[in-house]
Amino acid sequence: MKDIIPVFVGYDPREAIAYHTCVNSIIRNSSHPVAIVPVALNLFKDYTETHTDGSNHFIYTRFLVPYMMQFTGWAIFIDGDMIVRGDIAELWNLQNPCSDVMVVKHDYKTRMAEKYLGAKNEDYPRKNWSSVILWNCGSFPNRKLMPTFVQRATGAELHRFSWIEDNRIGELPPEWNWLPDEYGPNPAAKLLHYTLGTPCFHEFADTPMGDEWHRERILTEYCQQRLIE
Repeated sequence: MKDIIPVFVGYDPREAIAYHTCVNSIIRNSSHPVAIVPVALNLFKDYTETHTDGSNHFIYTRFLVPYMMQFTGWAIFIDGDMIVRGDIAELWNLQNPCSDVMVVKHDYKTRMAEKYLGAKNEDYPRKNWSSVILWNCGSFPNRKLMPTFVQRATGAELHRFSWIEDNRIGELPPEWNWLPDEYGPNPAAKLLHYTLGTPCFHEFADTPMGDEWHRERILTEYCQQRLIE
């Protein structure tokens, strides 16, 4: 994947339109070639999901990105319930070789105890840090992330990056993982994360900055037609 930005996007069949809308936004706004890889549970033949918690299908398989990259180079992971308003190449260029991962370090309390499809939405340390990850796939600590390790680790261990020293968790600007449904609108945001529920769900159709998601969905479904006189 030399000279191509590998972007792994979480896929959940219960909101497939969210994945495709997210991908469309990446492609439309990127100034650099990208390789989009769906992180879909059914595509993993060497990983069996043993966890019984979680609100989406890719909640733990995201931690297999370094493994899928054969522990070489860098890669981006993002949840599927997002749209990218900026140029993904700008995120890519924030790589810091002194970091094993780079994330937006959210520190907030949710305003809703229940999110889409009735999933519990609990507060916990480092909540939403793992929803956008700039992975240093070749770093030594990340070599632990084999399928068996991910299967056995708890959600807290994984989402808090417990296998990495704190000073090796780099920080991304907050505009690269903005939560409009928690924080409110932000015209400067480069990535919108609809963490409580993608606007494709009726109860979240009018969420803050949801109009931008609906516009991107329309662009995703667009097909030019031939004019016949």
